[in-house]
Formats: sequence, C-alpha cells, structure tokens
Amino acid sequence: MRKITIPQNLTSLAYQSIKRGILEGTLSDSRFTEESLSLSLGISKSPIREALNTLHNEGLIRIEPRRGAYLREFSAKEVQDLYGVREALEGYAVLAAKVTPELLSALEESIEKTVKYLECDDKLRHIEEDARFHGLLAGAAENAELSRVLETVQNQIWLFRTQTYGLSSSTAPEAHRSILKALRAGDNQAAEVAVREHIRHVRDRLLSHLEVNDRI
Repeated sequence: MRKITIPQNLTSLAYQSIKRGILEGTLSDSRFTEESLSLSLGISKSPIREALNTLHNEGLIRIEPRRGAYLREFSAKEVQDLYGVREALEGYAVLAAKVTPELLSALEESIEKTVKYLECDDKLRHIEEDARFHGLLAGAAENAELSRVLETVQNQIWLFRTQTYGLSSSTAPEAHRSILKALRAGDNQAAEVAVREHIRHVRDRLLSHLEVNDRI
C-alpha cells in the first residue's frame, strides 16, 4: 500500500501560523507554550515544537527548557549590531547589483505599494513591502548566501519594527525613491550611499526610542 501523504507539512503550517501571529501582534503574550499553541492551532505538539525551534534559530523567540517560549526583546546593542550587519550587506548588494529594466520596474511598483499602504495605515503590508523592496536589491546581487543572511536579519528587525512602526515608516518611500533614482542613472555607488543613509536613519530613530524608554 502507498503511504497517505498530508497535503501540506504540518510543521510548515505551524511555523507560518505562529510567525504570522508574532509579526502581526496577534500572538502578543510574552510567553507561550507548546500546549497552548497546540490547542489554538488544533494540531499535536510535535510540529509545534519543530516550528518553535525554527523560530528560535531565526531569532524571533527564545526558548527556555521546561518554561516555554518567549518573544524576543531587543537591547540597544542588539539593534545596533543588526543594523550594522544590514548596512554592510545591503551596501555590498547594491554595489554588486545587476540592474535590469525588470528590476527597476519591480522597485518602482514596490514604492507605489509602500505609499498606498502608508496612506491607508496598513502596518503589516507596509512593513512587508518595505522588506520586499530591500529583498529585490539583495536578489539583484545574485548571491544566494547574501540573500539568506539578509532575510534572517530582516526577520529579527521586523519583530522590533512592528512595535515601533510610527518612528520611520513615513520616510521609507522617499528613501526608496533616492535609491531607485541612482540605479536608474546607472550609479551603483550613489545607490549604495542612499541605502546606507536610509538604514542609518531608521537605526538612529530606533535607538533614540530605546534610549527614551530606558529613562522612563
């Protein structure tokens, strides 16, 4: 007899559902367990456990043995480190990017969507589109390892940005336009400068926010 296959892997479904809940803020409890997630999702603990381990490896949660999983909290040093890595890698990606009409068109479309989501205050889609814009830049370097590392960094940054959305979201479209303008002119070095300035601006706003909160 042939083994009956499940249409979609349960671990993958659990991973996607839990991650979405974290990033959307619907899974906002600071601590959650395999049992509570199993009841919420209606599946066994085994795929939940595997999904949590993956999210732990991505840096979105931390797992404490026999206590459960906790949402990741970021220190100012961790934010500075993550944005330092992101700046270095994205700066390199833009310098190495192979600029094509298709890339320019995709970047333009992404900016238009970012503006639309900003105007209708669709926080999640705005952040997703912002990440997609930067993912397009990384992909243009045609370096799979670079894209993989940047995606991991973006996942961690995303968790923090969903909690501090208003700090820098309004400046994204203009910053993205500056990057696109330089690439259209065939000036990858100017695009690199624009990318680095954009990332530093967001980083500085986030660090200022953390500094103020630490004083309260």
